[in-house]
Amino acid sequence: MLRGRIAAAVTPLRDEGASLDEAAFAPYVDFLAGGGLDGILALGTTGEGILLSTDERKRAADLFLAAAGGRLQVAVHCGAQTTADTVSLARHAAEIGADAVAVIGPPYFAYDEEALYAHFAAAADAAGPVPFYLYEFKARTGYSIPLRVVERLGDRVAGLKVSNKSFDDEVKPYLLDGLDVFIGAEALIEQGLAGGAAGSVSGLAAAFPEGGNPERRKELERFPFQAALKTVLGLRGVPVRPDVRPPLRGLTAGERDELAQWLESS
Repeated sequence: MLRGRIAAAVTPLRDEGASLDEAAFAPYVDFLAGGGLDGILALGTTGEGILLSTDERKRAADLFLAAAGGRLQVAVHCGAQTTADTVSLARHAAEIGADAVAVIGPPYFAYDEEALYAHFAAAADAAGPVPFYLYEFKARTGYSIPLRVVERLGDRVAGLKVSNKSFDDEVKPYLLDGLDVFIGAEALIEQGLAGGAAGSVSGLAAAFPEGGNPERRKELERFPFQAALKTVLGLRGVPVRPDVRPPLRGLTAGERDELAQWLESS
């Protein structure tokens, strides 16, 4: 079971985002481990997972697991547009020894309770004995996972990562007995932990694993977020390129200069 402070890791890319930068995974994971984290979530929103092919996602998961070498818990996000791809990714994550599998609801279409239940149940079954976490992020999927779906899944679900930003309306309802909930919104981590959450999954920790001021998130969100995190990593001496997968975009020269000035003064 996952515990503690987890980074929503970036995925190292190269060639203007067209391919994985395999050589960067190990030094990046070393940097995260050295920052005192308990684990990483690979290939989530911060990690651009939904933009990568299934083969790329499987290879990236392999690289993260190998680089972690047991020093960090590794949860692999396996949510995809189709149930078949989600099942394939979840089964692969389980086979390579991931500590957890997380799945966000598929975006774009509207799904009723029965469709979502069947989708998540198939993913949980594919994960087998590996702890399975629902990934609740209304701003990305366009809907929230119904509590009735969570209840129907029963003990197939170990917990949830909840990245919604309204604590009372969109986070607190998921703080259910028997489920380990990880808070994804930096501004709500302290409140969530006080309310019984098991830990946090932080995008900010992808570049600042040592922790620090959550207000940094607001500063970084003035720029394209994934590119900003990768740029900060490079500026901090980590050999991660600023490349992101289109249609995400990198920083302009002016944005990079502004970000570098902010980092130096923060």
